[in-house]
Amino acid sequence: MDYKNSNAATTTITYDKNKIEAPTNNIYEAITIIAKRAQQINGDLKNELIEKLEEFATYTDSLDEVFENKEQIEVSKFYEKLPKPTAIAVEEWLEGKIYHRNPEEPQK
Repeated sequence: MDYKNSNAATTTITYDKNKIEAPTNNIYEAITIIAKRAQQINGDLKNELIEKLEEFATYTDSLDEVFENKEQIEVSKFYEKLPKPTAIAVEEWLEGKIYHRNPEEPQK
């Protein structure tokens, strides 16, 4: 999924509780679903960042030498500016992009 083009907020905002709980009629269940999705997004972003940083990695035998690579710094700054995984997950939830089901309820 392309998280770079997300419309999620990059700052703290207040959400309408009724909109959050509407799909499940239970705020706790909705928050649990959003939290699980945020963990998935965080893992995806972390793996993507590690892959991009490894492209610029320089390996040396000496632990005393530290190299500042401008490309690595730029990539890191880009990922720092992205919305947080929780904000992306909430935005997906409000737009109805997250599939969820309760295994205890009969399927329709």
